[in-house]
Amino acid sequence: MNFLFSGVGEALQRIIQLDADLLSALVTTVKVSFASTAIASILSLPLGFLLARHEFHGKHLVLATLKTALAFPTVVVALFVYAFLANQGPLGRLHLLFTPAAIIIGQVLLVVPLIIALVHSVLQSCIGTIHEEARLLGASPVDAFLKTLVEARLGILTALMTGFGRVASEIGVSLILGGNIRGYTRTMTTAISLETNQGNFPQAVALGILLLFIVLLINLGIQIGGRQRGTV
Repeated sequence: MNFLFSGVGEALQRIIQLDADLLSALVTTVKVSFASTAIASILSLPLGFLLARHEFHGKHLVLATLKTALAFPTVVVALFVYAFLANQGPLGRLHLLFTPAAIIIGQVLLVVPLIIALVHSVLQSCIGTIHEEARLLGASPVDAFLKTLVEARLGILTALMTGFGRVASEIGVSLILGGNIRGYTRTMTTAISLETNQGNFPQAVALGILLLFIVLLINLGIQIGGRQRGTV
């Protein structure tokens, strides 16, 4: 127990002193996670809207595939992207492997099914009335789409925050595609793994505390959004 308490105490001290490696991993995690969530959102919002708005042959298969994709191990997604970005792969000439861009690509593929599924669930309950009213009032399809997103903004924000939490806490994609390069592609999760393996327990604990703090903020945001959504 003394080992644990001393490790936590030293970890808190490093956080207070703004340790350079801690800040570097934190900044990299936030930047990469924000970028991947933003790109995934651009792709997922229209697709989630279309799934909620239209009935078509094979829709149940698409939804089942999305739900299956939610359980994909991160290392499997990383290996798939690695095969494309490696020097021998189709995109090897772009030299993206072991860069932040590679992590972003992998995280986008990882989180798109999650955001689509959540957006579909949010819009399914409100899209009919809101979209039809907007169309009857003369709104264009794009304006009606934007109106629907605005009305369902709290649920959609919750979906996006959930996606951010998913990519911020994953390790497989960041480790395999980023290479855990110090000051460049080292995220908080890969840094925790490295520091633990090297026996640097206080540093690993400090990183873990920061990561838990980020996840806590995200969950608080989701809870607040859910309560406000229930009162709207």
